[in-house]
Amino acid sequence: MRIRLVATTAVAAGALTALSAVPAQAAEYDSALKIRGIQYDAPGSDSNRCSGGNTAAEYLTIKNYSRSTTVNLKGYVVKDAAGNRFTFTASHTLQPGDYVKLRGGNGADSDSKNVVYRDNCNFMWNNDKDTIYVYKPSGSRADVHSYTKRGSDADGNGYITYHG
Repeated sequence: MRIRLVATTAVAAGALTALSAVPAQAAEYDSALKIRGIQYDAPGSDSNRCSGGNTAAEYLTIKNYSRSTTVNLKGYVVKDAAGNRFTFTASHTLQPGDYVKLRGGNGADSDSKNVVYRDNCNFMWNNDKDTIYVYKPSGSRADVHSYTKRGSDADGNGYITYHG
């Protein structure tokens, strides 16, 4: 009897552990806002000069995959594994199916051109590997993806697509 009780307890504990892991993973992807793709390696030789550099050619595309909900990006945070971060401080709305390109460098943000600039001429994404995090204004995770140049970028063009 005692052995069965221990085994049953172990199985129950394992089931509880498995169940508690599911909501955390599901919560990670319950957001309408997801990473569509990343140009992590800007074409050409990397130059993070504000004038004449290619920082603006590095971008992250974030898409609203909802069929009915408009998302305001104000307060959303994008981070990398090293802790570099960008916070959307202005209202920028994404209609269902709409996207925005978060670009490096300086420029004029535009809803009509679907672009927001980080106003920072340093590259954010590593060319060899990195992890991209998108957080909701509440602090909960909206999406996360890791990449490696060798494992994630089959054609070697510096662009990776997620969430088709």
